[in-house]
Amino acid sequence: MKKFMDENFLLETETAQKLYHEYAATTPILDYHCHINPKEIAEDRKFDNITQVWLGGDHYKWRFMRSCGVDEKYITGDASDKEKFFKWAECLGKAIGNPLFHWSHLELQRYFDYHGVLNKNTAEEVWNLCNAKLQEDSMSVRNLIRQSNVTLICTTDDPVDSLEWHQKIKADESFEVKVLPAWRPDKAMNIEKPEYLDYLATLSKVSGIEIKSFADLKAALVNRMEFFASQGCCVSDHALEYVMYEPATDEEIEEIFANRLAGKPVCKTCELKFKTAFMLFVAKEYNRLDWAMQLHYGCKRDNNELMYQSLGPDTGFDCINNYAPSAQMADFLNALIKTDQLPRTIIYSLNPNDNEAIGTILGCFQDSTAVAKIQQGSAWWFNDHKVGMQNQMISLANLGNLSGFVGMLTDSRSFLSYTRHEYFRRILCNLIGNWVENGEYPCDWEILEEIVRDISYNNAKRYFKFPLD
Repeated sequence: MKKFMDENFLLETETAQKLYHEYAATTPILDYHCHINPKEIAEDRKFDNITQVWLGGDHYKWRFMRSCGVDEKYITGDASDKEKFFKWAECLGKAIGNPLFHWSHLELQRYFDYHGVLNKNTAEEVWNLCNAKLQEDSMSVRNLIRQSNVTLICTTDDPVDSLEWHQKIKADESFEVKVLPAWRPDKAMNIEKPEYLDYLATLSKVSGIEIKSFADLKAALVNRMEFFASQGCCVSDHALEYVMYEPATDEEIEEIFANRLAGKPVCKTCELKFKTAFMLFVAKEYNRLDWAMQLHYGCKRDNNELMYQSLGPDTGFDCINNYAPSAQMADFLNALIKTDQLPRTIIYSLNPNDNEAIGTILGCFQDSTAVAKIQQGSAWWFNDHKVGMQNQMISLANLGNLSGFVGMLTDSRSFLSYTRHEYFRRILCNLIGNWVENGEYPCDWEILEEIVRDISYNNAKRYFKFPLD
């Protein structure tokens, strides 16, 4: 029997162990997509207790606690931080087969030097140990980032954001890790939302351009893109139900937009036409600015209306959307490439059934301007577990270029989540190690080192063109 989560955790062969310990483990982390708060980095926040680090905003853990029958009081309610932690410990002790079990224990090992098991019997011990450790200067936000060997972080920022905290971080020469904004214009696109007109008013004020037409909206967005670019932004990101392609004339789009400004409801067809026009416009601007475009889709959000009314969005009530037509994705990319305005693009689907379809789309739009210019993104959200990561990488290897893959993204609100990169790298090295041990790939250590380090770090650095030299 193997030891529980020892130094060779998930590494089944000697080849996998060498690949991980000598190459992957020593390679830095490039966090090109996350949801951490730049204000907390600027202020170098210290946390009072482990609940603040672990359970605040973590809808992965919230979902699991609900599945264990825990009352909402101990999840997002008014229970004390200690009570919430003890409930989490009780649930985690039985999270067999769930990646939360591995993630949580990797975090306990790497940041708190705790190599035991957290469950209802050890909750008091771990609570006291972690809280004592969190009082040390080494556990401030900036030092957590440093000890995780992170070189660059991209946050997720709305076009109306002032980016003041990014500016403060950049001006502070005592912090060597680059923290850049990433452009996330979902609110500017979601014309069907009841709060859309209020958002346009804010965008008008921030950009200095009164938005009375779709042409005005585009001008306001360009204004904000130029500002973001001046602050080092070179990455965009979109949360989509799916990648739609419902083309319309300029006149149709202006009419749809005018009707929305007048307070009229937007039909589904009109919504899709508007969003198609919006995405084509911003994608062409990304190409002009030499930004990379990330497309996250395949999620049906806020399914539990009762809990949505109580807690709002991003609280653990989303699911996989089974509708993600590959034909529309191909048509969308084709509409951009036929005018030579297709930016570097990363495609993420929340539905793992889309892996093969995405793999075939990639090959239609590659060219010599970048290695794997069109990428399949890392196994995302409900898929960032051992099986999901393996399947995504095997599919990408079967149908595309795994060696050109930009690798793992943190996609988290927690400063302890960098161990997800370790988890990913162990799975990557085990997958490659098994291929080598099985005689499916030669044991060429020079090439294997290059592949592992590239997927872990170098590919992302080159692909996004981050200023790290």
